[in-house]
Amino acid sequence: MSEITGDLAKAVLEGKKDETMRLVRKGIDSGVDPLDLITRGLTVGLDKVGEKFEEGEYYLPDMMLAAEAMGEAIDFLEPHLKADKETKKDKVVKVVIGTVKGDLHSIGKDIVIMMMKAAGMEIHDLGVDVPSEKFVLAVKENNADILGISALMTTTIQEQKKVIDLLADEGIRDRVKVIVGGAPLSEEWALKVGADAYAADAIVGIKKMKALLGQEG
Repeated sequence: MSEITGDLAKAVLEGKKDETMRLVRKGIDSGVDPLDLITRGLTVGLDKVGEKFEEGEYYLPDMMLAAEAMGEAIDFLEPHLKADKETKKDKVVKVVIGTVKGDLHSIGKDIVIMMMKAAGMEIHDLGVDVPSEKFVLAVKENNADILGISALMTTTIQEQKKVIDLLADEGIRDRVKVIVGGAPLSEEWALKVGADAYAADAIVGIKKMKALLGQEG
């Protein structure tokens, strides 16, 4: 197993989608636990991509290639994971995420989603151009642990405050951890609008989500 997961981590690090899929299929055919393929292979590779990104050695295109390779592998493994989860009683972290009304940007959000899936989280992606009411309804309907609100334009970031204010108006703000993300934002902005955390990029986002839930990593 260690050879397959090690090769899998390397394939993700190098952004090789075909090789990643070949190794994932090989792992399943060989009886490797799908969760091990994710936690010891895919996630290790993407963590290394994140390190290189933070160090300035990798750029957004490198992260996109790795995320695409990982995303396809996660989609393939998802049915196997669902079957595996049926035999376990561990609480699954539920996440609602979307890009605010008036904003059609999705790349950063989609990378975060791939990483959250790899971490075993249950994702409810609302897409882009999402009205505030839809965020709140989704939090209620899915009993979400985390709400991720993305805004990539200075003209749309005020929508993040509207969502958080509406959560408060509905009496459910304390039920969910809110993390905001997007290029124009900052820690100061997150505090101003009443969010629990701000994520500068996908790597930081996952770390902060885990921290909010009292998890390691």
